[in-house]
Amino acid sequence: MDYFAQQLINGIVLGSIYGLIAIGYTMVYGIVGMINFAHGDVFMIGGFIALIAFLILVSVGLTTVPVILLIVLLVSMAITALYGWTVERIAYRPLRHSFRLAPMLSAIGMSFVLSNYSQITQGARVKPVPPIITGGYTLLEKNGFVVRLSNVQIIVVITTIVLLAIFTWLVARTRLGRDMRACEQDQTMAALLGVDVDRTISMTFVIGAALAAVAGMMYLLYYGLVDFYMGFVAGIKAFTAAVLGGIGSLPGAMLGGLAIGLIETLWSAYFSVEYKDVAAFSILIVVLIFLPTGLLGRPEVEKV
Repeated sequence: MDYFAQQLINGIVLGSIYGLIAIGYTMVYGIVGMINFAHGDVFMIGGFIALIAFLILVSVGLTTVPVILLIVLLVSMAITALYGWTVERIAYRPLRHSFRLAPMLSAIGMSFVLSNYSQITQGARVKPVPPIITGGYTLLEKNGFVVRLSNVQIIVVITTIVLLAIFTWLVARTRLGRDMRACEQDQTMAALLGVDVDRTISMTFVIGAALAAVAGMMYLLYYGLVDFYMGFVAGIKAFTAAVLGGIGSLPGAMLGGLAIGLIETLWSAYFSVEYKDVAAFSILIVVLIFLPTGLLGRPEVEKV
C-alpha cells in the first residue's frame, strides 16, 4: 500500500504536466477544429527557454530561488507565446479556408521545423541542470519504505490547479472567452456580430503556448533535464490525454492528462517499463471504441 501511495503521487504529478499540454491542444481544436501537432514542440521550446533564462539569471549573480523562478516563468511564457503566435500565422492562417488536411500537414511540418531548429541551435545532447527546488515531506515510513512528497511535486500540482482555474474562468467569464466560444460555434456568424475572428484564434494559440511553456518549466524542475526530442513524446501523450478526456473540454483535458500519467506510472511500477506507452495508448483505444467523444466530450466533437 505504501508503494502504491508513492506511485499515485508520482502519477498525479506527471499527469498534471500532461494536462497542461493537453489544454493547449483542446483549446485550439475547440475553435479551429484542427489539431496543432506542433504544440508538443512548443512545449519543448518552452523548456529550453526556461533553462536558458535560469542559466542567465544565475550567471548574473541572482541567487534568490523564488525570484528566479518567477522571472523564468514570465520570460518563458512570453517568448513561447510568441512562438505560438508565429505558428498560427505561418502554419494555420494562410490555410484556414483550404481543405481540412492542409493545416494538419502544415502543423506537422512546423513540428519538424521546431524540432530540428532546437537540435541545431541547442545540440542533440540532453541538457541536465542541478536540482533547483529541494526538500520535501515524509508522509509515511513503514518497513523501510518511505512515502515522500517533494516540494517540486507540490509546486507542479498547485501550479496546475491554479492555472486550470484561471483559464476556466477566462473562457467562461471574460470577453475573450465569449469570443472564443462564439468562434467555436460559428466563425462566420461570430464575425458578423463583431467578433475579431483572426485575433481570437491568435490569442487562443498564444494562451495555449503560454500553458505549454509552464508545462516545459515544470518538466525542467521535475526531471532536471530537457532535450530536443521531448516535445514529440510528451506531445503525443498530451494529445492522447486530450482525446481521452474529450477534446474541446478544458476539465476533460486535465482529467485525461491525470489518467495517462497514472496509467503510465502504475504500469511502470507494477509491470514492464518498456510497455508503459503501449498501456496508455491501449486504454485510449478502448475508450474511443466504447465512448468516441471521450470522458467529458460533447457529441459534436465526434468529427475528430
